[in-house]
Amino acid sequence: MIVDRIGNKIDDIVELLLEDYSKKRDVDNMDIFSIPDKVVVVDILNKLLRLVYPGYYREHSWRSIHLERQLTVVIEDVSYNLSKQVAIALRYDPKYQDADEQIVNDEAQEIVIAFLGKLPKIREYVNTDLQATFDGDPAADSKDDIVLSYPGLLAITINRIAHELWLLKVPLIPRMMTEYAHSETGIDIHPGATIGKFFCIDHGTGIVIGSTSVIGAHVKLYQGVTIGALSTKLGHKLHGTKRHPTLEDNVTVYSNASILGGETVIGKGAVIGGSSFITESVEPGARVSFKG
Repeated sequence: MIVDRIGNKIDDIVELLLEDYSKKRDVDNMDIFSIPDKVVVVDILNKLLRLVYPGYYREHSWRSIHLERQLTVVIEDVSYNLSKQVAIALRYDPKYQDADEQIVNDEAQEIVIAFLGKLPKIREYVNTDLQATFDGDPAADSKDDIVLSYPGLLAITINRIAHELWLLKVPLIPRMMTEYAHSETGIDIHPGATIGKFFCIDHGTGIVIGSTSVIGAHVKLYQGVTIGALSTKLGHKLHGTKRHPTLEDNVTVYSNASILGGETVIGKGAVIGGSSFITESVEPGARVSFKG
């Protein structure tokens, strides 16, 4: 039987893999307790979405009908598990690599307290994003329609959450959150990007926004837009430099346009037409279009 034939080879395959793991390459890391847990981080993120949208992301079985008690349970859960994951992630910061465990745990708890205090700010920004999406999309039947079904708003919301952790200098976890959003929505926004209020993503699939991008208020992007780096030949040596464009207030960028370069500024109120390839600054109020 096939099962018998496979079963007879399992020990050989295990031995083969164990030998391969012993080569001490980057992919051979076996210390699972030194790496943030992706499943736990996603669970934390989903609970944070419940705090941002209390009527939309809900538990299937309520432990209490009182909102205050519900919030207490969720916040306790988030603070406990997020503190544990942040403490693990802090070891990636040279400042904490050799620090005493209690010092790292205390710092993680302080970070989580500061982050949770930012939830009203996150909700304020998300509310403006919801309004901008509703105002800008005649296909939207209601704001409930947008919250429940629009990938653009989900990607923006997760980015708002991750960005606050990024500002608190938490390694790894913000990017894990936004890459989860990327996998769910097809929209790739780096948590380091600075994005103003009333941000609208229409359709959204294929949008890429780089880590040093600066985006003003009332900006609208359509599907396939890239806000990216002009050149990455120097690779990781460019880490931390301004590589991505600045879009000032009230800019609209239509589908499949690429805007590249850290010195590129798209002026206030400019409109970038679909499939345009922009590597130089654009004056405020300008209209740029691609002519094939």
